[in-house]
Amino acid sequence: MTTTTTELVAGGADPDTWAPRAEKRRVGGGGLGAYLFIRFLLIFPTIFILVTTVFFLMRSTGDPITAALGGRLTGEQLAERVREAGYDRPLLTQYFEYLGNVFTGDFGTAISDRRPVTEILTTFGAATLELVFYALLVAFLVGIPLGRLAAYLRDRWPDAVLRVFAIVCYATPVFFFGMLLKLVFAVNLGWLPVAGRASTGADIQLQQLDGSTGIYLIDAIRLGDGEVIADVLEHAVLPAIALGLLTAGIFLRLVRTNVIGTLGMGYVEAARSRGVPERRLLKKHAYRPALIPIITVIGLQIALMLGGAVLTETTFEWKGLGFQLTEYIEARDFVAVQGIVVLLAIIVAVTNFVVDVIAALIDPRVRY
Repeated sequence: MTTTTTELVAGGADPDTWAPRAEKRRVGGGGLGAYLFIRFLLIFPTIFILVTTVFFLMRSTGDPITAALGGRLTGEQLAERVREAGYDRPLLTQYFEYLGNVFTGDFGTAISDRRPVTEILTTFGAATLELVFYALLVAFLVGIPLGRLAAYLRDRWPDAVLRVFAIVCYATPVFFFGMLLKLVFAVNLGWLPVAGRASTGADIQLQQLDGSTGIYLIDAIRLGDGEVIADVLEHAVLPAIALGLLTAGIFLRLVRTNVIGTLGMGYVEAARSRGVPERRLLKKHAYRPALIPIITVIGLQIALMLGGAVLTETTFEWKGLGFQLTEYIEARDFVAVQGIVVLLAIIVAVTNFVVDVIAALIDPRVRY
């Protein structure tokens, strides 16, 4: 016989303790190992499809040598460079060779500056990951508390203001919002730096640091100079806000919607009928379950942020993968472009797997 919410409450059960156990009985246990194993295996076909798609899209414009150097070399010189690089061979032969190289960590050599693409990725990848971390921090600190506040004040005018704020955050182009921030806080008020990851002096110190990680905040802490740490954080404020508010608007709407939905659940209504204050209901029953959808969409937001990082880094001259990507696109260096895009795709695929693992550990329903 199924135990109802009313019977549980009438029997004196505390909703704080019986709700999770009832959910576990309904869902059932086990299955975590199989779920994680399947999700892990799905990484490989995902990466394979992404690498294949990027390769053939890049080659649809012709061979990379001609695209990058056409018009700057004579016909004979161009043909010689194409032959040396192996781009005169059948396309499928080139594809399978590139596929094998990617799985060994070899992404080729950039045509414009003759640098190994792997070196480009390791040199500038840390800067992009640092920016994405700052942006996620802004998204969490702004989106989640405001979403909770909007749910608590639902159907009142502050709720409407917060919903409009969320729409504006999501709909405003990153580069436009970034230029506004620069104009107001850097140019007019002079509170924050206009561009770059650090001032010239701090930048030189951080690049010359032994065992540099490429993540300026970590390197500044290792350096032990408070002025350098403050300088790095000041340079990160505007890019982080420009990119982070894009995701903050999504988090705000998700938290608000899910908190309101949870407040209408049967066990919450039962607790409310017992006289539990609305603030306690929000904190104990509605808030934490509403965070699960946030975790499940983080993977998608990482992809969105990596795309937005291209525009953000260009706007603020933040020299990461996005900034380099625009330069290589302008140079029509499709070897470097291909390597950067493939790496970003791999990061998104692995991030989605990590997010699936976290979601499965938090919510057993995800496994079924």
